[in-house]
Amino acid sequence: MKNIFKDFFSQCARPEGFLGRVMLRFMNFGHAPLTNWGLDHVAFLNCMTMADIGCGGGATLKRLLKRSQGSKVYGIDISEESVAKARNVNKQLLGNRVFVEQGSADRLPWDNQTFDVVTAVETVYFWPNLPKCFQEVKRVLKPGGQFAVMLEVIEGDSAWPSVVEGMTVYSPEQLKDMLEQAGFSDVEVFRKKPSYATIKGILK
Repeated sequence: MKNIFKDFFSQCARPEGFLGRVMLRFMNFGHAPLTNWGLDHVAFLNCMTMADIGCGGGATLKRLLKRSQGSKVYGIDISEESVAKARNVNKQLLGNRVFVEQGSADRLPWDNQTFDVVTAVETVYFWPNLPKCFQEVKRVLKPGGQFAVMLEVIEGDSAWPSVVEGMTVYSPEQLKDMLEQAGFSDVEVFRKKPSYATIKGILK
């Protein structure tokens, strides 16, 4: 039973196969409250161009579209299974207002100054070389663009990093410092009990 538990939650990092598909359905449903609350801290306008990094099953892409009329959203995920799921979830608008591809947060495939908003929901735990990833986000944001990181706060003594392979725990304050070091301005930490946090920075 312990091995099954570990195998399932290790799918958080890079969903693959049957367990990965189950995890993606779980993520799309389970991350909804955090995402909807976190997006309340982003200033949306109509006709924005937005990206979700580590887009998982694609539910956040749909939520972003609802916040900005006439917008376009781009998703990227390292998992082939995630890309397939995100495309299927958004199939009605795929290739028109929704674009999803496979790739890594440390090497984003987009041009400089492309996006008004970039989000990352429950995913920075798994990004390689986080400072480099944050520089990539900075590169693809337009001046005045917003970057919002949403996560459930995991305490440093949590067992999760030993259960989920490749997971690194960061506190909201650590992420705030890293965003400021990356050159983001007006970085704020928003919290909601019991464990939700959103860290938002603006590219000046």
